[in-house]
Amino acid sequence: MKNMLLICSLVVVASGPAQAQEAKIVPLRVMSFNIRYGTAPDGENAWKERKDLVSGSILAFRPDILGLQEALRFQLDDLDGMTPDFTEIGVGRDDGHEAGEYSALMVRTDRFLIVDGGTFWLSDTPELPGSMSWGNRLPRVCTWAQLYDRETDVNLFVFNTHWDHESQESRIKSAALLLQSIDQFTDVGDPVIVMGDFNAGEANPAFRKMVNNEDRPLADTFRKLHPSVKNVGTFNEFKGTTTGEKIDAILISPEFTVESAEIVRTNSERRYPSDHFPVTATVRFKGKRD
Repeated sequence: MKNMLLICSLVVVASGPAQAQEAKIVPLRVMSFNIRYGTAPDGENAWKERKDLVSGSILAFRPDILGLQEALRFQLDDLDGMTPDFTEIGVGRDDGHEAGEYSALMVRTDRFLIVDGGTFWLSDTPELPGSMSWGNRLPRVCTWAQLYDRETDVNLFVFNTHWDHESQESRIKSAALLLQSIDQFTDVGDPVIVMGDFNAGEANPAFRKMVNNEDRPLADTFRKLHPSVKNVGTFNEFKGTTTGEKIDAILISPEFTVESAEIVRTNSERRYPSDHFPVTATVRFKGKRD
């Protein structure tokens, strides 16, 4: 993984390769994974005891695009040696360099050209590293990238975020800023993927704001295929708990169709890679644009 330390203000990015009028039918495998910060006092679930389980989960799914939350620099370095086929985009949320947790994007080196990308802070001053505005006691960020997909000849935009776990005001305003950023960075018709740990269940107004946006509609990949499944908890507390809310998600714009979408509950003798289950989706570009 190459560490790309990118920070952006909210400006329109330069256009990349021209969007293909006819996309090849090639699946795109996406994974979102809160890997639990590696300095947490987790005893038998400490990072050194489970990092192989984390990398194993990633390698088992073989994502083309991977969004990580709660990743510290040394965890990313560990995964670098275990999953070497990715390029990394992102910065530490505390200082805009390497301090604090990342909401890193990992993209497959052989498939994607990174046209643009960066990190913005979920605050009134999104270009200011470490900034907080809305009642959250920790900085919150979103890392994004504009990617040119060599296999489909399509430009797409990917956003990876981790919303606050305490402040509902922060979640509501984070949703608004994220939607505003999508509008500023992309054009209507550009394929968009948004993933992350939203720290908000499906009924939370902040999450509903993301999927009920009339101007740039987004759909929850899991609910596209599993609209009535009720046992969908993604925060498992290292216990395999499945009865809570689905707070981790992969959202897509209408330019995609969903081939598969899962909450991955893989464990090794009841030992889990993280206190969150990763979520995955395999999507395809619809082909000819309207």
